[in-house]
Parts: sequence; C-alpha cells; structure tokens
Amino acid sequence: MEAPICLIEKLQDGRLQVNAEAIEILSKIKQPLAVVATVGMYRTGKSYMMNKLAGFEKGFQLGATVQGKTKGIWMWCVPHPRLKEHTLVLLDTEGLGDVQKGNKKNDTNIFCLSVLLSSVLVYNSIRTIDEDAVEKLRFVGELAELIKVRSGDNEDNECQFSRHFPSFIWLVRDFTLNLEMDGKEITEDEYLENALLPGECQLTAIVSAEETEETSMRIHSQHAIRMYFNTRKCFVFDSPTGDKNILQRMDEVSVEDLSSIFVEQCQRFCEYIYKNAEVKYLDDITPVSGEILGQLVYKYTEALSSSGIVCMEDTVIRISEEQNKAAVQEATEYYEKRMKERVHFPTETLEEFVEISAKCEEEALEIFMKRSFRDSELNFHKQYMRNIEEKKKHFSNMNETESRNYCDQLIKKHSGDLEEALKQSLYSKPGGYKKFQEDIKLIQQRYNSEPRKGVEAESVLNNFINSKESLRIFILVTDETLTELQRQNEGFPIVAATVFLLISGPRAVTAVQFSLQFIQ
Repeated sequence: MEAPICLIEKLQDGRLQVNAEAIEILSKIKQPLAVVATVGMYRTGKSYMMNKLAGFEKGFQLGATVQGKTKGIWMWCVPHPRLKEHTLVLLDTEGLGDVQKGNKKNDTNIFCLSVLLSSVLVYNSIRTIDEDAVEKLRFVGELAELIKVRSGDNEDNECQFSRHFPSFIWLVRDFTLNLEMDGKEITEDEYLENALLPGECQLTAIVSAEETEETSMRIHSQHAIRMYFNTRKCFVFDSPTGDKNILQRMDEVSVEDLSSIFVEQCQRFCEYIYKNAEVKYLDDITPVSGEILGQLVYKYTEALSSSGIVCMEDTVIRISEEQNKAAVQEATEYYEKRMKERVHFPTETLEEFVEISAKCEEEALEIFMKRSFRDSELNFHKQYMRNIEEKKKHFSNMNETESRNYCDQLIKKHSGDLEEALKQSLYSKPGGYKKFQEDIKLIQQRYNSEPRKGVEAESVLNNFINSKESLRIFILVTDETLTELQRQNEGFPIVAATVFLLISGPRAVTAVQFSLQFIQ
C-alpha cells in the first residue's frame, strides 16, 4: 500500500461501517500479519508514530489544531522490516475523548476493536502516567462488558483475556520528569508498573468502601490493565521541539529540525516494535492472514453494532467454518485446474494418469491443510477427499472416453480397405479366409504402431476383432466349402454354391456342409 486507507468508517450518525475496498486489499495478503494498533486521547501524536513505523514522514493524517483528524480506524499495510514473508499492519484510530463527537460509546467501540484486531496495542498519552491518565483508560475496565471469550456468562472470561489480548505498550509523550523513585533511578517499565499499583490511600478506601467514583474507576482500570495484558512495555519521549511552528508541521520537517533525543527515542521504539511485535493468531495456533483479519473486522464490527457484545470463540468458530469451506473449494479447484493443465488426454497408460493425479492430489492436500484449521472431526477433510475422488473419477472417465473415441477413429481409418472388401465379397472365394486373416493382422499392426492411443487401446481393438468373429467363421467355412467343391468338381456347381452362400450368409454353412456329406 502506498498510503493508508480507511478500514472502519464512522458515519455521521455515529455508526461504524467496514470499508469493502480495504477488506479487498486485505484479502490479497496471504502472509502472516503483525498488527499494531494505536489508541489514545486525541491530539497526542498517535498518527506521527504510526508514520514512523511505516517508514514514511507522511501517511496517516496529522492535525495541527485542537480538532481530531482521524475518524474511525485507518489501515496501512507495509512489508515487515524484519520478518521475511510477513506483513506489518498499522491501525491508526480515532482519538478518544474528542468533545465534538459527543458519543462515549463510539470511543469504547473503537478501543474494543483495537484490542480485538491487534497483536500489539500502543496507548498514547502526554506528560506523565498520573491518576488522570489512568482514569482516561476506563475503556479497559469496560472491555469485560463487551467481550466474552466463550458463550454464556462465564465468570472466568476476564481471567482468560490475557491469553487472547495483545501486548500493551504505553507511550508517554512530552515527558519532563526524571525517572526516579525514592532517590533511585528506575526504568521506563518500572515507572509503568508502579503507576499501575494502587496506592496505600486507595487500598484503605477499598476497605472502607468510601472511595469516590473516580478513584474506583482508576483502581478498576489499573487492575484491568494488569490482568488483561500480560506483556507490558513503556516508552517515554521528550518533546520533539520547543518550536510551535515545527510542531504544527511535523509531517513536513526533517529530522534535523527535531530534538536528537526525540529522534533517538523514536528509533528505539520502532526497533522494539519490529523485533518484538508478535504475529496475530486466531486460536493460539493459526496465524492471521489478510483474509482472516478482514473477516475479523467484519464480524467484530457487526457484533458491536448489533448486540453490543463480541464472543471471541463464536467468531473463531464461524471463521473456521468459512475458512474450511473455502479450503475445500480452493483445494478442489486447484486439483481440477492442475489436472486440466498436466493431463494430455488420452494418457498413454493408466499408470501415467494415476501418477499425475497423485501429484496433483498431494499439492491440493497441502493447500487444504495450510488453510484449514479447527477441523477436529475431520468433516471438511472428508468432504475434500470426496470432492477429489469425484473429480478424479470424472477425469478418469474423460481419459477413457478420449482414448476410446481416438481409437475408434484409428480402427475406422485402418479397416477401411477391409470393409470395402467385405462389401464386394472379395473374401467369398477359395483362399479368401487367408486373405481375410492377413488383412486383419495388417490392421492390428498399423493400429498398434499408432502412438498415444490411451488406456482403451486394447479394449477397442478387441471389440473390433470380436465384432468380426461371425464374419471370420463364415469366411472360413465358405472358403473350406468352396475349396472342397472345387476339388471334387462335382455335385453342386461351384458358381451355384457361391451364389447360395452369398445370399444365405452364415446360416447357409450348415446346409452346405450337409450337402457335401450327401454328395460323398
């Protein structure tokens, strides 16, 4: 992709709508995806960091005013800078807390979709991780109301979130504090972990049940982040520059115009993402491709828009059924296509056909197995095998038909003189049987010398010879009868006997033999 595209559009009435054009782009990506989504309050520099991850200065739209620019969720797919045959998908989301939107539910849905679709969730805030910053992450605490791991009201759902949720990275922009605690230096990660621990006064408030609503929400958010996101990381950034004009043109200025510390911090963040961003998985086993991500986008957005609840297991089951059906179809079509390309009908031997078919079956099975998943009962695998057997039988019948038709033409071509001789009764004379046998043998020789007759070659030839069996007997008896009459030169005149045989056909043989016995 040369530029980002809107993946999930926010309509004027606040509803979220999937962009079919973006899904079409995703459907063409067969590689595993690492999906990085950025969320946070509006005007905190989310889009700038996404552009840096993409390796460009421009891409996701930046804003220089108090009004948020990004609406809905935008997507940018780029080759992964570190992993070959992988794609890095960047999702830039609409800023949270924009007072002009006036719809908190929209913020919650955007945050929920970001969590569900990503393998790395980047949260942007400014200046410090304080009580206010944690309170603004109330969306984390609301996830349990929107997401279910399994169907039904299972109390263990929240405990299982960490198995399915992305890793969590907190970016603190325009950070001015010293990373110290109790007079000792601490790391960025330690700074985050300490911010996520309830303070002594907060714990006392829990016991006394006198906490304010804000305190309760903050504690709930802290607990939810620790419980839902097993892998957590923190980066702090200095201000890019003290020049307001430069800040308003961040997508236009060069790195030379920015603080060298900020530039270094950006590079460190990008390198961490490139190295540590995990591939998105659907069921702990199946890596998410572009096609599967597109299905997740549709189903998650639809679920939030309709029922307001997403069941991850139900979604995986539905996608697995669709993927397995598609796997059966794709593998079957592959087998059919390759057989048409590789089999030159008719094949010379049955072994040649079987060998080609086996190779195509092996390749088709590999395609099926690569795309199929969660087929524990092997129902789709069995359907695939039935399809292949049906197609194989079809091609086998086609191979036989082509061979039979071709061989029939060859027999017709090489037996033309024989048929003409039969019409003219050239074999109904003394010595005719020998001539008939010689002509039959000549037909066999010419027929057998023809290449690529196929699997029905012997059958067609045998059918031809069998079809002449009654004629062969008739010509043999006629030859013997006429030869005997000629030798004896008495009894029935030879001419009269010949006419009698020609008129009466094979049924006259018995009569002639009886006459010869009478004469003797």
